[in-house]
Order: sequence, then C-alpha cells, then structure tokens
Amino acid sequence: MCLSRRGVRVNTTTCGMCQAVDKSSQHLFIECKHAQSVWSTCFRWISILCVQYNYLKHHFENFHLVQMSNNQNLVWKVLWVVIVWCIWEQRNNVVFRQGIVDVEEIFQKAQLKSLLWLKHKVPSYNYSFVDSVLNPLPCIRSFR
Repeated sequence: MCLSRRGVRVNTTTCGMCQAVDKSSQHLFIECKHAQSVWSTCFRWISILCVQYNYLKHHFENFHLVQMSNNQNLVWKVLWVVIVWCIWEQRNNVVFRQGIVDVEEIFQKAQLKSLLWLKHKVPSYNYSFVDSVLNPLPCIRSFR
C-alpha cells in the first residue's frame, strides 16, 4: 500500500522472499521459511533452545536470555533488531535487484552490523569480530 501511494507499481501480493501468498510484516520477519531459518541459525549460534513466537511483538519481547542482566539483554535485543533489518534488506535485494535469498548471508551481515553498532556505541567493547562470532556469550556477558 505504501509503495502504491508513492507511485511504485506492485504486481504481486506474495512474499518477496518465499513467494507465499502472505505479504505482511508478520510473515516476512517471523513466518517466512527463510526468516525462520535465520532465527534458527541465531539460536544455534548462541547455543540455546527456545520456542519461537509467531507474533512479531511477542517474538521481540521474548527474545530474552534469562541468565543475563538487563544490560546484557539489551545487547541481545540489538541483534534482534539488526536481524529484522537484514531480512528487510535481503527482501529488497530480491524484489528490486533480482537477488536470491541467502540465509547465511543475512545472518552473517546481522552479526557484522551488530558488532559494528556495539563498537560504535560502547567504546569499552573490545572484542574482535572473530571473538564475537566464535564466542558470543562471553561477549554479551561483558556488559554489566
């Protein structure tokens, strides 16, 4: 709808990434098979098992590590926001530049962007990209 108001013609009502009929933000960021793969990759990376919520708001609210402090969970939630951002970028690449969906690329970009954000916002964050990718929990725990 927003695109049509801006004069951009949209000829389809399907998801730009999986071609399913649903074209909602709920579908794109949570229900799409590619988004689900990104979230699963994220949980495997941090070595946790959890139930993924089917509603965007609940998914964000429950993206929480019980054994972590509030500050540490803020860092964890930064990753959630960055993953959503990277899914959106990938969707735009597929829709507007005829790209292909690459779940690993989405997640790797999210890892890099979250690290860059942390290094910019938190000067005391001194972990390398390799450290944060190979050992994410100690990096997150470093925030007090």
